Amino acid sequence: MTVCQEVRSFGTHISAEGISVTMRRWTLLAVCVFLVAFSGCLGAGDGIAGEDGGSDTPAQADTGSPSTGELEVHYIDVGQADSTLIVTPEGETVLVDTGGWQSDGEQVISYLEERGIERVDHLVATHPHADHIGGHAAVIEYFEEEGDGVGAVYDSGQPHDTQTYENYLDAVDSYGHELLLVEAGDQLPLDSEAVEALVLNPPTDGDGGEFHDNSVALAVEFGDVRYLLTGDAEREVESRLSGEWAEQLDADVYQAGHHGSSTSSTGSFFDAVDPEVAVISSDYDSQFGHPHSEVLERFAEHGAETYWTGVHGDVVVTTDGAEVTVSPAESFSTDPMDLLAEKPPNGRVGQTALVGDEHLPVGGVG
Repeated sequence: MTVCQEVRSFGTHISAEGISVTMRRWTLLAVCVFLVAFSGCLGAGDGIAGEDGGSDTPAQADTGSPSTGELEVHYIDVGQADSTLIVTPEGETVLVDTGGWQSDGEQVISYLEERGIERVDHLVATHPHADHIGGHAAVIEYFEEEGDGVGAVYDSGQPHDTQTYENYLDAVDSYGHELLLVEAGDQLPLDSEAVEALVLNPPTDGDGGEFHDNSVALAVEFGDVRYLLTGDAEREVESRLSGEWAEQLDADVYQAGHHGSSTSSTGSFFDAVDPEVAVISSDYDSQFGHPHSEVLERFAEHGAETYWTGVHGDVVVTTDGAEVTVSPAESFSTDPMDLLAEKPPNGRVGQTALVGDEHLPVGGVG
């Protein structure tokens, strides 16, 4: 048996002032095991395009719909996964995560097609797990081949050794993009002057470490309304954010961390966020038991109007900068205790489930 290692370097840091030329080097260890009779390294590539690659400057999007003076946030129902589409009043698009590997981006692409989205100006990977970047490669390919392209691709800077992640890097490479690495304090360079997308995580001193806790967290603000999403960040990160970004955590709309797992949305953190609306993205019959009962009970204690994609389907939250309107695809109670009662019993706790390329324990770790 022979082990072949491939080193892939990538990443231009995007600073709060814009795109800098400071390079941050990361290593992806691709382990290729094969019989001695064969040589070479399966799946080896030339790496990510550098400064001579294609343009990564976002351009104004034409989504096929006129500007309404409203910010739209679409929580797409992608089962036990995440995908969130943000559309500014000018039609600029930010796509955060692309669902799981099983659908290979089909659900997300279909959703965007149906709404006349022809370009993804900003594509964000919160972290490299397959239930968040499962459709990245397909989305990049589709919009580069069939649409008006992808403007820029943002990453937490945490490489993974799965095929799903490798496919993502290959797509970035194939279409001449460069990964723009973000960290706390950065802002996505939106064309819209009315919308701010502030990065709260990963930390500036983050150098490797746990994928969940290095998730990209964004506070998106339009007028007097703020949206917060934290990827799969867990309690330790929430505690740090509560100290470092207390003012920015105060949000009107909160996407529950880690699919509604009890590893996230902890009591003190949720006190700091104190949202009017909470959205949970997970399957109706989640193999991890998401959303967990303690999270729903906490939301109920706060009186948060709660939407769960497993029951409500796609959820669209629209604001004019003052008022918030929520439009779910399916009508159902938004009382967290009613959602808890609706949750099917989970008899698979303690088993393992295949999530992307990884076997993970069932019961809240996914």
